[in-house]
Amino acid sequence: MKKTRFDNGMEQLKAIDGVGGENVIKSLQDISPDLGKFIVEFAFGDIYTRQALNLQERELVTISSLLTAGSCEPQLEVHINGSLNVGIAPQKVIETFLQCIPYTGFPKVLNAVTVAKKVFKERNIHL
Repeated sequence: MKKTRFDNGMEQLKAIDGVGGENVIKSLQDISPDLGKFIVEFAFGDIYTRQALNLQERELVTISSLLTAGSCEPQLEVHINGSLNVGIAPQKVIETFLQCIPYTGFPKVLNAVTVAKKVFKERNIHL
C-alpha cells in the first residue's frame, strides 16, 4: 500500500519533533483540524521529504527562518527541540542564532536565545 502525503508527513514530524510536533497537531483538532492536516501534508510530507537537504540542514534553515520572522516563539521552541532531536549540537543552535544578528538584529536573536535557554533547561543541557 502506497503511503499518503499525510503518512509521510507524520513519519517526518515524529522523527523530528517527537511528541512536541504531535501535540501541536492535536491542539488544532478542536478548532482547525484542516490546519494540522495542511502542516503535516505540505510542510512535513512534501517539503521535509525532499532529498537535497538532510534533516539537520532543514532544521537549521527552519530555526533561522523562525527567528527572522519574529513572534514565532512557540514554533521556535518546537524546532529547537527538533534540531536537538536530529543531532544538532546545542552550541550550533546558538551559533546559528548569532549568525543572524547582522541581518535581523539583536532583539530577534535575544528572543530566540531566550527560547533556546528554556529548551536547554528543560532538557538539562548545560553549555
